[in-house]
Amino acid sequence: MEQIQKKLYITTAIPYVNGTPHIGNALDYLLADIWTRYQKQNGHEVRFQVGTDEHGNKIAVKAAEQGLTPKQYTDTTYVNFEKLMRKVGAEFTDFVRTTDDHHVAAVQHIWKQLEPYIYKGTYSGWYCMGHEAFFTDKEVQATAGICPDHQTPYQQVSEENYFFKTSAFTDKIKAAINSGEMQIVPEFRKNEFLELIKDGLADVSVSRPKKNLTWGIPVPGDDDQIMYVWLDALANYITVIGYPDRPDEYKAFWPADVEVIGKDILRFHAGIWPAMLMGIGLQLPKKLLVHGFINVGGAKISKTVGNVIDPNEIIDTYGLDAFRYFFSRHIPTLDDGDFTWEKFEGAYNGELGNDLGNLISRVAGMITRYQAGVIGQSEQTEHDMTLYHQAMDNLEFNKAIDEVWNMIRSLNQYIDSVKPWEIAKGLGKDPEAEPHLSEVLAHCAGALVQIGDLLYPFLPTTAQAIHTTFESGVVRSLETVLFPKMYIHTADPRAPKQ
Repeated sequence: MEQIQKKLYITTAIPYVNGTPHIGNALDYLLADIWTRYQKQNGHEVRFQVGTDEHGNKIAVKAAEQGLTPKQYTDTTYVNFEKLMRKVGAEFTDFVRTTDDHHVAAVQHIWKQLEPYIYKGTYSGWYCMGHEAFFTDKEVQATAGICPDHQTPYQQVSEENYFFKTSAFTDKIKAAINSGEMQIVPEFRKNEFLELIKDGLADVSVSRPKKNLTWGIPVPGDDDQIMYVWLDALANYITVIGYPDRPDEYKAFWPADVEVIGKDILRFHAGIWPAMLMGIGLQLPKKLLVHGFINVGGAKISKTVGNVIDPNEIIDTYGLDAFRYFFSRHIPTLDDGDFTWEKFEGAYNGELGNDLGNLISRVAGMITRYQAGVIGQSEQTEHDMTLYHQAMDNLEFNKAIDEVWNMIRSLNQYIDSVKPWEIAKGLGKDPEAEPHLSEVLAHCAGALVQIGDLLYPFLPTTAQAIHTTFESGVVRSLETVLFPKMYIHTADPRAPKQ
């Protein structure tokens, strides 16, 4: 009897649409896509959510600057994010905008369900417009009153609004994290978060007076208050799969198997979000995959410094798989990573061009030259890929692709030591030469097909090219070189010496 595979669900954080998409957004989509492709390869049905966060003062201010209504403004800007998602090859199934009618109605329904935990009070606190978030005295003191992400002073704000009693869920949330019911990956981020809430979760402000926040979802039953952005934004993970009005649909996929987030929003996803879910009686997501930041040459990315990496530029210049390769292998999945053009071109020319590209063309070339393109039969020794699968299951994608590169390197070494071109010299003279060469080259072709399978979640175009070349039993040469040498940011070693 065929086993019924569980339907799986992966989510990504929804970015504000007031800026241009950046490398952090691209990383969310890339990591979620790698996981999605891997799970589909293993026979699972996967839903993969993406979307945009379109409420809040920052949006209203930007819209006013351009003489547009907030909705007109977001209608023109959300597409930039959708373009980037498609450009990084993300096979998402669901796209949510927080201005969608269904989302708005669902969030108001959630508010009503949470009413036993919502109360009115006066809020005084330090507010950062850039984050659309309030910060504690302790956090403000630690950064000398200046938001490190936006380089702007926090504003002291006092206003009447509604609070969500997250404190009521502290013990349950701690228990869920400690038991692994909601796993925070990596472990050190889990410990950081538990340290942050050791004295309990603070109740959070979930609305703001309309006079201070004009653009957002109205609080049910109180037109003078607008829902604060986090309650609205976090709900997207369930509203997009049909909560609350399509129970058959959302119950088939919720709880999410993985939620991909950056480390800067962990406190919202591990604190407020579980409290909301507990308050409405839904299960918690199974895993939070918390990735780090990408630095450039050891320095934090900053628009003012001008060291912003444009994912579009990399993809347009070097191709999608080159982008996916660098950011999945050379940026650790679960920690901060570093980008420089030197590192990028070194990986592109050395690892993709030499290690893999040359390997594919060498094997295809020898089979074509010595065997008229016919791939012989070989006893395929299946490479032990336990470490690859373990790394994928642990959400350490960089370690998984390292394992594939070990195979690529060992296949290159095998060819250099066996020297098929030497065996070929005996063709027509030595009766052993033909079967020996056929077996050697069939082994190489078979190993490449296996490498293609393992690379599929990471480099789908390259994986397809490998399959096209070798899987039919006759070599089909590729029209183009997979990774032509490029020296735009580094010196070309082939250039004549001055």
